[in-house]
Amino acid sequence: MMTHTQTKLGRRAFIGGVCSIAVARPAVAMTADDATAFITRLIADIYRVIDSGVPEADMIPQFEALFGRYADIDIMAQYALGVDGRSASPAQKAAFSDAFSGYIAKKYGARFGEFIGGRIEVESARKIKPGYEIKTTAYLRGESPIDVIFLVSDKSGELQFFNMFLEGVNLLLTERSEIGSMLDQRGGDLDTATLDLKVAR
Repeated sequence: MMTHTQTKLGRRAFIGGVCSIAVARPAVAMTADDATAFITRLIADIYRVIDSGVPEADMIPQFEALFGRYADIDIMAQYALGVDGRSASPAQKAAFSDAFSGYIAKKYGARFGEFIGGRIEVESARKIKPGYEIKTTAYLRGESPIDVIFLVSDKSGELQFFNMFLEGVNLLLTERSEIGSMLDQRGGDLDTATLDLKVAR
């Protein structure tokens, strides 16, 4: 759990990342209603899995598939790789994105399982430069409600979320830090880090 100060620092750092993404993308055409409806569909699909009656263990692969369907994995991979991607070849970037896709979908898709026995309600939509911030509240089984925030854009050609905040924890900043640590531990060897990321799935 991040402290209030850490969360504020994370949000400040993320603003810079959002701006860098925005510079590379054209103006957003979608509306607040579009973005809200998109997240509402995601929530409905999460609960369609939950209400299917299958064992919880069997829900995890379905949650992973939902994450992969609704998330802009490519932009997440690009951000997570950061400056290390500047010297990478197109083949290395493609291999990393593929490995990152399986890793991130498994890691965060599994967290959808936390919503079993609870409910998620959309609270508000706020315009940001790359798209919209959709704030939701998750009422979890036996726990206090938490904020779950999705950042949504349509610059991939379809609506997708490109970041999440879970209890104030920034997904993109967390993964950039973890991927950076992986690379540091491997002497900056991207090929080795990519292979290890596949195993981490």
